Amino acid sequence: MTDRARRLAGELIGSAALAIAVIGSGIMAASLSPDDVGLQLLQNSYATALALTVLIATLGPVSGAHFNPAVSLAERAMDPHARPWSETWQYIAVQILGCSAGAVIANLMFDLPAVSISTTDRADAARLLAEVVATAGLVGTIFLLVRAGKSVWIAPAVGAFIGAAYYFTSSTSFANPAITVGRMLSDTFAGVSPASALPFIAAQLVGATLGVVAVRTLVPSPVVPTTGKD
Repeated sequence: MTDRARRLAGELIGSAALAIAVIGSGIMAASLSPDDVGLQLLQNSYATALALTVLIATLGPVSGAHFNPAVSLAERAMDPHARPWSETWQYIAVQILGCSAGAVIANLMFDLPAVSISTTDRADAARLLAEVVATAGLVGTIFLLVRAGKSVWIAPAVGAFIGAAYYFTSSTSFANPAITVGRMLSDTFAGVSPASALPFIAAQLVGATLGVVAVRTLVPSPVVPTTGKD
């Protein structure tokens, strides 16, 4: 297997696992706490934050652990030499495929139809603004750490940010076009209707752009590590 094939496999597996965590924990939460939406959200966010931290920590050395087209495009904008356009587009393709497959697996694990198109409408002005904020914050978190030379903190920082953003955004922080596509395929707690998905994705891309602008403004170039010498 070539190095690129390994990276793409890492993105595929990680994206599928992320969707399984998001959707599966949502289904379980609705089953365990059918009359308490607040508790459902707590259970869903807790599982997602922990799973995301583990996935980034384990698959980061393999593929960079993007699992998110907004992150892959932001990487390209921040560092055009990080990878060729052809690989960026392949990343995006396998992220969408992985999140879609993960949604199907999550449905099947809970004895639901493999695909059930979500009927949950979420696209209103407040939640679209929330997606802009969530995605900008996610991109900022990742690339401020990268530029500071503190990539080791990305896994816990992203897990913490997404876990918190479930609560401080009205959209519950999708912040990821690929997982938005996957969540269309499950008419469960974490689902989103196709009519809402496209506006959500547009808001996420706007947020990613703002995140890149903020990082470039705050840290115009990567921090050069000091050697301890004068």
